[in-house]
Amino acid sequence: MAGYRTHITVSGALGVGYGTAGFVLGGFSPTQGALAGILTWFSGMLPDLDSDSGRPVREVFSLLAAFAPFAMMPHLLAWSRGNHETATLLSVIVYVVIRYGGAGLLNRVSVHRGMFHSIPAMIIAGEVAFLAFTASTLGTRLLMSGGVCVGFFSHLVLDEIYSVEWSGVHVRLNKFAGSAVKFVGKSAVPNLITYSLLMVLTYASLVQANVIDGPGRPRYGQPSFGRPLQGASLDGPDRH
Repeated sequence: MAGYRTHITVSGALGVGYGTAGFVLGGFSPTQGALAGILTWFSGMLPDLDSDSGRPVREVFSLLAAFAPFAMMPHLLAWSRGNHETATLLSVIVYVVIRYGGAGLLNRVSVHRGMFHSIPAMIIAGEVAFLAFTASTLGTRLLMSGGVCVGFFSHLVLDEIYSVEWSGVHVRLNKFAGSAVKFVGKSAVPNLITYSLLMVLTYASLVQANVIDGPGRPRYGQPSFGRPLQGASLDGPDRH
């Protein structure tokens, strides 16, 4: 399989390209392009959350714990009814839970090259990013979600590439072949959990994008790339 340094190098290069394309071709601001690029780079390490090695897990959880409270701030402010002190306390709790509790929990319930290395897991990661940027316009949310999926997918593809072993003119696949770019794993329970989570997040994302009606939420016509979604800020389009 590809090494840790290979993953962060490739996802970092993809992040530079993705963020630049978002700014130059997509009409997003430099800040939005830079953030999308960082998410692309970071997401290239996400599948290794189930790794048996200490370094990937330690570094990914450190970055995830630091980033999550900022991405969740609109939600934290809503949950605290606009009270900044309460929102700050919640952000600290989120950091501590992810940083110190997440790795231990995953180590107990996951196996390396399980459903964390799969296409459904990639979609779940993208949808989490989409839902996290609740105060942004649809275009921005899709940009961030797309970056997460690009970085995540690069990890899966690299693992499959490195599962091919060359011995002169002979080619053979090692035991990890087919364990990364997959839709189902070997165990029924992880598959059930993954697809249940995927369905819930897909439904929530479609509601947030105004594609379908949610419970108690009226539909306001078709989604627009330039206007905030339901519950989003009213700061105007992505770029002025």
